Amino acid sequence: MADLITVSDPDDPRLHDYTDLTDVELRRKREPAEGLFIAEGEKVIRRAKDAGYGMRSMLLTAKWVDVMRDVIDDLPAPVYVVDPGLAEQVTGYHVHRGALASMQRKPLPTAADLLRTTRRVVIMESVNDHTNIGAIFRSAAALGMDAVLLSPDCADPLYRRSVKVSMGAVFSVPYARLDTWPKGLDPVREAGFTLLALTPDEKARSLDEAAPHRMDRVALMLGAEGDGLSGQALTAADEWVRIPMSHGVDSLNVGAAAAVAFYAVATGRPRA
Repeated sequence: MADLITVSDPDDPRLHDYTDLTDVELRRKREPAEGLFIAEGEKVIRRAKDAGYGMRSMLLTAKWVDVMRDVIDDLPAPVYVVDPGLAEQVTGYHVHRGALASMQRKPLPTAADLLRTTRRVVIMESVNDHTNIGAIFRSAAALGMDAVLLSPDCADPLYRRSVKVSMGAVFSVPYARLDTWPKGLDPVREAGFTLLALTPDEKARSLDEAAPHRMDRVALMLGAEGDGLSGQALTAADEWVRIPMSHGVDSLNVGAAAAVAFYAVATGRPRA
């Protein structure tokens, strides 16, 4: 059973994991280096725990102690109880969900590990918006994609905003980072995947025409918001595919486009 510890000093060193959560650049460096990430909200904390991530500590306002009682009773980690004002001082924002947990990261699998056992893979290039990362993971989980591969410069899926937007789906879809780009795509092709680059370019075939749901192994490539896939990535792809548009709309937000494309890729997929 975890110890309940009331903390009244925002500079208490025991709250170090939760300091300056709104400083994106600081947290980007600190969290991977220190082997932690922050889960926010009751559902996300529970999903992180159920996914096997170890808990370093929890930070709760008083009204959330009873809500999280079963989790607290099952943990050896300390639980710091603070008032809402102190939580805001420490984190840098109003913690309206009233519950945060510092979780221990797990070692990432290699891309080769994931490619051995998957048939529908998402590949992201230079996606650095944490909201988009979270939305893409949530759609990948909901629509039956097996895994995510990230180019070396993609944002961290375990950053607090990504985890929150995904509603914890980042815990249920395995992911790995490619070591190089675009050279890292070669092993994907060698593993038998067809590389499909999602682009609004008129030269691309529509998803209906390409019929990716009939392909044995598919890797769907997504680029960053605005810029899309780079010329290098488009050249490395086996085929370009697009979502047909109406009413003069030329493209969708990458999160929305990903959901549409995932449905087209996974619908009717061969069953294991």
